Amino acid sequence: MPSRVRRRAGALVVVALLGLVLAHVALAGDPAGLSPRGPDSPQATRIEDIYWLLIAITGAIFILVEGALIVFVVRFRNRGRSRTLEGPQIHGATRLELIWTAIPVVILAAIVAFVLVKLPGINSFDSARAAGPQLTVKVEGRQFYWNFIYPNGVIQVERMRIPANHDVKLDITSEDVDHSWWIPALQGKLDAIPGKTNHLKFRADRTGTFKGQCGEFCGYEHPHMLGTVEALPNSDFQSWYDSEARAQESGTSDLGKMTFDGVCATCHGFQGQGGFGPDLRGNPIFNQPDAIKTLLRNGGIKMPAVGRGWNARQMNALLAYVKRFSGAS
Repeated sequence: MPSRVRRRAGALVVVALLGLVLAHVALAGDPAGLSPRGPDSPQATRIEDIYWLLIAITGAIFILVEGALIVFVVRFRNRGRSRTLEGPQIHGATRLELIWTAIPVVILAAIVAFVLVKLPGINSFDSARAAGPQLTVKVEGRQFYWNFIYPNGVIQVERMRIPANHDVKLDITSEDVDHSWWIPALQGKLDAIPGKTNHLKFRADRTGTFKGQCGEFCGYEHPHMLGTVEALPNSDFQSWYDSEARAQESGTSDLGKMTFDGVCATCHGFQGQGGFGPDLRGNPIFNQPDAIKTLLRNGGIKMPAVGRGWNARQMNALLAYVKRFSGAS
């Protein structure tokens, strides 16, 4: 095969592979396309505006640079000339040098100006558009789950419920290592750091369930540290909020199962059958509540202290739920 044909065939293969890669990215997952998820909040809308500006500028630069490279490769190819033959030496293109120095400065200045315009609204509210008062939720990052504590004492694990079209403020902290709270459709990422409380504000523009993932590598079960935000109509949220408070206070809620499924099942399985962690069924420790509390608060050889700092409500709910494993086989 002539060398020219081989080169053209190689170029076509590269272009085809690049097309497949871009098609995979464009069609992957939910939602389809290159856009971030959502946006479903005013804050996420501003983040997406910055995203598309950067995509447009970097995409244009990529096309310009790679296009010029291809043109130069084709236009000034060897054409049978000796490899030792030097081309003309050009010196003193001061105007050109000034232009290619000034253009990046202008581009960076435009990006910085746009970001500074958008930035204040990413972590603030337009309270006039909110449908009700602000809700504040404490978000605890733990190995390897999210714990949510509401002002009325309600506790949720991995799933946060909020009223749609209401301002929500998150007080984000960690009980062990660094984590990162991230629900792409609603807000940007914010680190959960031990000993420090960070604050994040957003407002879901519609009802629905929005999925997220811990954005900071926090240990061996990091991929399973998922989180969801469920935005409900205000009346539905208020009904759940009040009834869940009564149920958790009386011990009739599903807090124990929710805690086991979100905290323990990641390693031990939803039926306690084992997996990454040992089989729990028939373990005599389930007849020793104090021993379970010590293990949850202090951890074990490979088990992190998943229950450090839990209040009595959550601890007692889990103890009541895991009794079912004491006689299982």
